[in-house]
Amino acid sequence: MKNPWEEIPLTDYENHMKLDSVMQLQAMNEMMKGQFDAYPVSNAMILGIAGGNGLEHVSKDKFEKVYGVDINSSYLKEVIHRYPDLDGILECLCINLIDEADKLPKADMIIANLLIEYIGYECFQNVIQHVSPMYVSCIIQINLEEQWVSDSPYLHVFDGLDQVHHQMEEQALEQAMSEIGYRTVKTLEHMLPNGKKLVQIDFERCLEKYGR
Repeated sequence: MKNPWEEIPLTDYENHMKLDSVMQLQAMNEMMKGQFDAYPVSNAMILGIAGGNGLEHVSKDKFEKVYGVDINSSYLKEVIHRYPDLDGILECLCINLIDEADKLPKADMIIANLLIEYIGYECFQNVIQHVSPMYVSCIIQINLEEQWVSDSPYLHVFDGLDQVHHQMEEQALEQAMSEIGYRTVKTLEHMLPNGKKLVQIDFERCLEKYGR
């Protein structure tokens, strides 16, 4: 059975995300600038890169390699088309994180924005252990109301996501990361206009316990 993310057109996804009533594309773009700038790393991996929102903040003076990972190959083709200036730095990988985590290369930092919701904590732990980054920066959506997909003209494009969606909780994510040797180093919140908020939680690997 195909993952529903392989069936969602990128234009529908992005048009939904940037609606004035949703504002997630704009909020995440702003937050990603901080994610790229935050830590002393020369390479990073973006999980669930979709159309590459935020890649304009990648500094060629800082980054030697940025991996863009997604399950949808057409998304990745669009990323390459949109960011030709990152040729030689950006490498796109079409990988299903649920059963192909062993194909992931190593990276110093992982950025996972609105991604853990669709693979679950246990799978995310497995991904982190394969990549073994020093830093992990996540953005999760906290739903203050029952409906987790915002109402929009594109709403029914996302109907299939119910079968893979996991409700997120900040403490549960922190606990899952603690279990594999990562401590919380930063938390930021960004309120959205539709009864939801984005929460960024950054983690650092505990060297004294697990070694580098």
